[in-house]
Amino acid sequence: MDLLGSISNVIWSNVFVYLCLGTGLYFSLRSRFVQLRQVPEMVRLMIKGEKSPSGVSSFQALTISLAGRVGTGNIAGVATAIAFGGPGALFWMWVMAFLGASTSFVECTLGQIYKTRDPLTGEYRGGPAYYLSRAYRHTRAAPALKVYGLIFAIVTVIAMGTLLPGVQSNSMAMAMHNAWQIPTWAVGAGLIIVLAFIIIGGIKRIANFASVVVPFMAVLYIIAALVAVFVNADAIPGVISLIISSAFGADAAFGAIIGSAVLWGVKRGIYSNEAGQGSGPHAAAAAEVSHPAKQGLVQSFAVYIDTLLVCSATGFLILSTGAYRVFEGESADGAVLADPGVLDAGVEVGPTYSQAAFDTVFTGAGATFIAISLLFFCLTTLIAYYYMAETNLRYVLGTAAKRVVAGIPLGALATRILQAAALAAAFIGCVSTAEEAWIAGDIGVGLMAWLNVVGILLLQGPAFKALRDYERQKRDGLDPLFDPVPLGIVGADLWETRDPETGMERVSGATAP
Repeated sequence: MDLLGSISNVIWSNVFVYLCLGTGLYFSLRSRFVQLRQVPEMVRLMIKGEKSPSGVSSFQALTISLAGRVGTGNIAGVATAIAFGGPGALFWMWVMAFLGASTSFVECTLGQIYKTRDPLTGEYRGGPAYYLSRAYRHTRAAPALKVYGLIFAIVTVIAMGTLLPGVQSNSMAMAMHNAWQIPTWAVGAGLIIVLAFIIIGGIKRIANFASVVVPFMAVLYIIAALVAVFVNADAIPGVISLIISSAFGADAAFGAIIGSAVLWGVKRGIYSNEAGQGSGPHAAAAAEVSHPAKQGLVQSFAVYIDTLLVCSATGFLILSTGAYRVFEGESADGAVLADPGVLDAGVEVGPTYSQAAFDTVFTGAGATFIAISLLFFCLTTLIAYYYMAETNLRYVLGTAAKRVVAGIPLGALATRILQAAALAAAFIGCVSTAEEAWIAGDIGVGLMAWLNVVGILLLQGPAFKALRDYERQKRDGLDPLFDPVPLGIVGADLWETRDPETGMERVSGATAP
């Protein structure tokens, strides 16, 4: 644990924290704050979109993305940020969401531009590994970028397949044990049965499941949290003041941990909304749209939904009810800087904070409600993690996926091995400690984010060309269609097969959806 903690601290150094903030600010300025200007268009595109046998709709792609974003980070992650960064960590989560929305636009637009078709299933695939290897493939940088993309793909298979699932399953098992005294091993056994049924069904089953469960649970959770906050409405002005003052070290109790507020706000902000992590482009690439910028805008809005709505609901719930403790240092072994006295002694940092907060309003129901919420949030997140791991596994295998080994295509064999590893990781997370699960998860998220943020800084050009092209066509009163050739964008092979007049793919001289 000491070794893993040291690795996590190196990855999540101040250099990386400010790199994430600086990248978001730079993309915001270069896009003329697209995350503000295009909010009405984001909402319109979110509910209007196409789908095909190869791709899911924009809304389904959004829900797949939200399935990965809305999980334990929105409940246990917010509690952790407050516990070790103080109330001001919530402010820095907001800052990360606002700036990260522009980062999400860039990475998700790139994911759409350089998407490809899976040789086995015919479904769209894409993500950082794909755009890193394709964006500048006709330049001298191509060999280095191809290797860089391969490294990202391998890291993502490991992170999404083995390191990150444990965080979700651990929080779910902890919440269910706290609510109903179910042994954590029993939670793990039930989880892998349900998870296996869904992930073996492929992206269409994942999309159908996520498009129903994610919006329903997110809305239900936000409403319940807002009811609890409304009951404590008289505390809201003080909560806002506390968040702002502690974010800048003005509050005497938290002045010494202002650095921790920024660190934990950014760390848990990225963990929750995944802006810059490189996970969003996988879901974005699965969408059927006529222009890449459309899905880039939709995915930007997903960052707002995750942090400004769901995380904020949790933060205000915990702070307004006083169900929190703030510690000095990186663990609960540090000195207690603040404790309103609502939590029982010895309560572990995590979903139990939210359970206790709900119990102050809905007596006896808080533990059950959070357990049910985490059951669905964590399950959908685990499904999204697996989808991203499988996408990168297909990238690593490439054309070798069709090679037959012992009568079985290599791609199918490797997929089954990945499924077994993901299910095992989910079970192990259930029976691990929260500290073990979170450290492994932080390492996975940090490695992916480091590689992806550097990558999109190198490859940003095509995303901004797509944005300018999209806005130009909108000004001309058109429903934008994307043609990469006149824009000077190379490597977007799938888009080059489409008729720019119709948005349809050219197939043997004809066109098809």
